[in-house]
Formats: sequence, structure tokens, C-alpha cells
Amino acid sequence: MRTSHVGGVTVLTGAGISTSVGIPDFRGPDGVWTRDPTAERLLDIDAYVAEVDVRTAGWASWASHPAWRATPSPAHRALLALEGANALRGVVTQNFDGLHQLAGTASDLVAEVHGSLRTTSCLACGATQETPEVLARLGQDPDPHCPCGGVLKVDVVYFGEMLPGGTFERAVGATRACDVFVAVGSTLTVQPVASLAVEAVRSGARLVVVNRDPTPYDPLAADVRRGPIDVELPRLVQELLDQV
Repeated sequence: MRTSHVGGVTVLTGAGISTSVGIPDFRGPDGVWTRDPTAERLLDIDAYVAEVDVRTAGWASWASHPAWRATPSPAHRALLALEGANALRGVVTQNFDGLHQLAGTASDLVAEVHGSLRTTSCLACGATQETPEVLARLGQDPDPHCPCGGVLKVDVVYFGEMLPGGTFERAVGATRACDVFVAVGSTLTVQPVASLAVEAVRSGARLVVVNRDPTPYDPLAADVRRGPIDVELPRLVQELLDQV
């Protein structure tokens, strides 16, 4: 990719940026739902609210989730160089693992469009607490509730739920503000997030796709890279920094 100047970069990250640190994706060859199609039901909000068995299985799954043990990958850390050069307009992530923030990216630059595993809220009163506090109770109460009696749920967006208020609007703003839009480790099939690739191109940005497999938006991209994300993204970041 050759250009004379890069004024700002927005990065969209999907599950593929975290697989190298032990967090499986959902739909890939070794994905959570590929290995166990029934696991998808655990993220259905109607089933979760209605069925105790779904809630207890869901909480057990979250308690053992590899996100609690994972550390940021070289790809996560590579974005810090863009931030340090004041070239990072935002990180829009479909991931709920919090690894961008753990890598050191400023929280106000990260839009977690599918929510976060780190906090839990009551579906009745809205009270929020740290998820580890809830997980610590599972030995005595495998279906924990709020003191008000309401059902508790991690702040990950389930099927049938709206995206977190204002988060997608922030993502759109970062998309419209960039000169280069990089989609990393995302299948670009889940809407409305995938539409950001089109929004970027319409706003005049160059689209770069870094992903193991083809995506529906590859034909719009100025650059498509298929290598390992932990190699390709740091390499791309350095190229972009050379153009700042």
C-alpha cells in the first residue's frame, strides 16, 4: 500500500485478533459454536431470561472463559504506536474481552459495540457490578440474582438485545473521522458493525482488511492481507506510521 500521508486511522477488530492468545472465535473452524452448536443458545436473551438451566450453564461458561487468563497479543499492542503518534481515531471492537484496554489503549478511544465481559448488570433495576464479584458467588448460587430480585447478566450483547447506548454512534463517528479504516480479524458478516466498512469508503477512507478468510467487503478494500494477524497488523501499523 502506497500513499503520501495518513491523517488518521480507525481500527475495527473482531475475534481473530484474540485467537492467538487462547480466546476462540465463534464461527471459525475451531470456533465455540462450530464445536458445539448448542452453545449458541446460551447467548439468546429470551432463553436466558426464561430458563434457569440456560442461566446456570451460561454463568458456568463465563466463569471458565479464557478471557480471564488472556493477555494482549502483539496485534493489540501494535495499536499503541498509532495512539502515541496521535494517529488513532478509534478502536471499534466486536470483542468483549477487554484486551485493548489491557494493552494500554485509552478507554475513551475504544468502542465495545458488543459489550464487555468485565461488568454485570441487573436486567430489572440496572445496577452494575464487576463480573468477578458475581462469579465468586457461583459456588453457593449458580443462578445469581440482584438484591432487588432481578436477573443478573454479563454486559455482553446477547442475541435479541440492542447494542449499548451511544456505542455504535461513537463507532460511526470514528469511522467518518479517519483516512484509513482497518478491519482486523472480523468476518464482516455481523450487522450493523460490518456496515462500517462501507461507511468508511463512502466517507473517503481507504479500507484495509486483515483477516484469515475472505470477507464480503474485500472487493471494496484498497489492501487485503491474509497472513497471521500478529505479524500483519504490526507490519501494517509501521507502514502507516511511516506515512504520518
